[in-house]
Amino acid sequence: MSYTHCVIGGGIVGLATATEIMRRDSGARIVLVEKENGFAFHQTGHNSGVIHAGIYYAPGSLKAQLCREGERATEEFCAARNIPFETCGKLIVATDAVEMERMQALIGRAGQNGISIEEISAARLRQLEPNITGDGAILVHPTGIVDYRQICAAMAEELRQNGARVMTGVAVTQIEEGARSVSVMLDNGERLTADRLIACAGLQSDRIARMGGLKPTHRIVPFRGEYFTLPPSRSSIVKHLIYPVPDPDLQFLGIHLTRMIDGRITIGPNAVLGFHREGYAKGSVNLPDVFSMATFGGFWKLILQHSRAALSEFGNSISRRRYLELCRKYCPGLTLADMGQPGAGIRAQAVMADGSLLQDFLFMNTGRQMHVCNAPSPAATSAIPIARKIVDQLEHAIDASA
Repeated sequence: MSYTHCVIGGGIVGLATATEIMRRDSGARIVLVEKENGFAFHQTGHNSGVIHAGIYYAPGSLKAQLCREGERATEEFCAARNIPFETCGKLIVATDAVEMERMQALIGRAGQNGISIEEISAARLRQLEPNITGDGAILVHPTGIVDYRQICAAMAEELRQNGARVMTGVAVTQIEEGARSVSVMLDNGERLTADRLIACAGLQSDRIARMGGLKPTHRIVPFRGEYFTLPPSRSSIVKHLIYPVPDPDLQFLGIHLTRMIDGRITIGPNAVLGFHREGYAKGSVNLPDVFSMATFGGFWKLILQHSRAALSEFGNSISRRRYLELCRKYCPGLTLADMGQPGAGIRAQAVMADGSLLQDFLFMNTGRQMHVCNAPSPAATSAIPIARKIVDQLEHAIDASA
C-alpha cells in the first residue's frame, strides 16, 4: 500500500506530528514506524514529566513562543481525555547574592514572555515550603506535571482509530527518495512507499538523516540525566517543583526536586556525558556511539570548551555526597539515606562542528523528506505546536512544488 505520509519515530514529537496531519486531512494515509515495542521509550518516557511555562527562554524566540503555546495545548489535550495533570507551580530558589542577581534577569524575561510569576521573599519561601531555604525565589504559577507516556498512548490510539497504520518493533534500514515518492525499507523485509517522509527520530536523528541522503554537519551527543527517587516517607517534603537559579553559562537547569504525577519525588537530574545513546544503566557503553563521537571534531572542541563543567559533572555522577550537596543548598534536610532508587534519562544534544551546543530547532529537508534533527528541551511541553510548525512547513513545501 502507498501512503501519503510516513512518520519515523514514536516519541511525542512524531506522534503529535502524525496527529496534526490527520487533524488537517482526515483522508491522509499515514504510517508511523517505531523501532521499539511501544511508544515514548526514550527521551519522552525518561524525562521529568514537567509542563514548562517558558521562563528561561529569550523573549520573542521560537522556543519561548512554542513553550507558551505548548503549555496550554498540553493541558487542553489532557483535560479533554481525562489524562491526569496538575498545575502545581515551580519555585526557582536563589541561595546567594549572585543567584539573586540572576533571578532578577529571569523575572524580566517572565514579564516579556507573559508568564504569571510572583517574586518571593525568604520569609514567604519558608511559609510556602518549610523544608526549603533561600535568599528569595520566583514562584512560576503555570508550571505543571504530567506523564507524557500517557499522552503518547492516547495519541497512538486515536491515530489507529482514525485509520492510521501504527507499527512498533520495526526499524528503518534504508531510505530512497524518488521523483514522486519516498521508499522506506524496514528490518522485517517490508518496503513502505509514501509521498512524504517526516523523521522525528530523536537520539538517532542524525543517522536517519544520513540514511535519507542528507549531510548533517552536526552530531548527536548523548547526555545522561541521572536522578534519584526519594523514599515514600519523604514524598511530602515539597508542594511545588524546586529548581535552583540556573547558571547562564551552562546549558542545563541544575539539580532540582521534581514532584511526579504518580506521587514520587525525584532529585536531579545532572547532565553528564554518555557513551550510549540508548543505554540507561550506569556505565553503559556502545562502541558505535563512542566511535561516532570520537571521529567528530566538534566533540573534541566541545570537551575543550567545557572541560571544567564536564569534570564537575563526572564527579557528581561518581559521588552521591557531592551530588546531594548541590540539592542541600536549598533543601538542607536531605540526607544520603534519602537518595533512593536511581534512574536516568538521555538527552539528544546536537553538537555543531565548532563544538557549540545547538539550543534551537533544526530541520533538514529534501524535496520529499523533512527531518527534525534537533528539538531541544522543552520539546515534550512544546510537542503539539512543534507538530503544527512541521505540518505548516510540509504544506508550504507542497504548495511550492505544485
